[in-house]
Amino acid sequence: MDDRAQRVLAGLREFYEAPPGAAAVEDGAERALRLFHDVAASVPAYRSFLRERGVDPAGIARAGDLARVPLLTKADYHRRYPLPELCRGGTLDGAETVAVSSGSSGQPTVWPRSVPDELVVARRFEQALVGSFRADRRRTLVVVCFALGSWVGGMYTAAACRHLAAKGYPVTVATPGNNVDEILRVVQELGPHFEQVVLAGYPPFVKNVVDAGRERGVDWPAYAIKLLLAGEVFSEEWRTLVGARAGMADPLSDSVSLYGTADAGVLGTETPLSVAIRRFLAGRPDAARALFGDPRLPTLVQYDPATRYFETHEGTLLFTGDGGIPLVRYHIADEGGLLSHEAMLAYCAGLGFDPEEGLDAGAAPRLPFVWVFGRSLFTVSYFGANIYPENVTVALERDGISDWVTGKFVLQVLSDSDEERHLSVVAELAQGETGDPARVGQLAGAIRDELRRLNSEFANYVPAAYQTPRVELRPAGDPEYFPPQVKHRYTRPAE
Repeated sequence: MDDRAQRVLAGLREFYEAPPGAAAVEDGAERALRLFHDVAASVPAYRSFLRERGVDPAGIARAGDLARVPLLTKADYHRRYPLPELCRGGTLDGAETVAVSSGSSGQPTVWPRSVPDELVVARRFEQALVGSFRADRRRTLVVVCFALGSWVGGMYTAAACRHLAAKGYPVTVATPGNNVDEILRVVQELGPHFEQVVLAGYPPFVKNVVDAGRERGVDWPAYAIKLLLAGEVFSEEWRTLVGARAGMADPLSDSVSLYGTADAGVLGTETPLSVAIRRFLAGRPDAARALFGDPRLPTLVQYDPATRYFETHEGTLLFTGDGGIPLVRYHIADEGGLLSHEAMLAYCAGLGFDPEEGLDAGAAPRLPFVWVFGRSLFTVSYFGANIYPENVTVALERDGISDWVTGKFVLQVLSDSDEERHLSVVAELAQGETGDPARVGQLAGAIRDELRRLNSEFANYVPAAYQTPRVELRPAGDPEYFPPQVKHRYTRPAE
């Protein structure tokens, strides 16, 4: 048996023998330091990268020295060197497959993958399915609603859940992809044979699936629906709304958001503990702003620092992690921050809130927290105020509005013939719904009110006469703004 096969076999044995929710006990910084030296010795592109920047790996002797290691970015590292040189030994021989990024910030990017890479991600899926959904004791059907093919989400989800099934969990995976008709057929045909059904997908698309099922008479509560979500920050109003439509009873454990990237798979996972904290802070914008330093409510997850070691840099996140392309201090440009488990619980206690109350150990792992807002390129600037899609989303989820919109919209700043600037929101109507002036006015007022409430820059920078956006309602699937089967973009550059 060659070395590669032995490494794969050892990784499989370790994964299958580890108990649910197990996290490495090794210090994350020390493990990151060891990975740095391994990559510097074995990856040709990284050796060149360090040499060009005058960095001698021998001078990085302690974990604290990592702060002197230059940051990696997609532009100056991945796209600068031939793909094989980014891998150990300068060859793609260790890659069983490749994943492709969605290209949300530009050109799609190829990432080699191996079975050991999948197993690291499978641990995070295990944390979600067991810690939140109790898939260790409930027969569970996972329906993959992400796009399939070379795009990272669908194939990674299917592979990770198959590893869990092979480990002995009563989990079965179906892969209809992002085809609504096929998803509903699979749920209704196979769902009755299981105790719960997990819909795994991109949040706006999963909402479309739930809404389409309701229109067609699907009895969602009969399937004990759970949601496994990734790819987008969503509000707690969204979680409550979609949970109610799907007949979900427990907002703390019935849906899980994964923080992941094509670059390194899943980096962190929502837990009932993190959801409890986030829901509490959603009702306390002042406390959320004090903690996160921003008027937006970020995705809040827990992570294992031994497999994905996070740092912060000027308000953005870096991580170090192994993979087909091992990455050291990789700058993913996501705005966010970090807090230890102890510090987070202390902050909550200072507000008179105990998020662990009523949770068992599996639902409240003693892992640190990372929060992520997303990337600043997804904001628009209006009278000097940064306007975030997250602020607008809450308005579309209000009672009396959520029934006739899908939740998708496009936010932009436009100029009229007199070069007068105004805030524009184009919203997608639900299937079969029509727009009228009353609905336009209702949505415009709701967006204005939520921006005033959630965004202090907007409330103080934007003159009152310019605070009400110009709203346009477009039919579902509008090819210009809401083309089907395409990852949605919530902002467009100013015109």
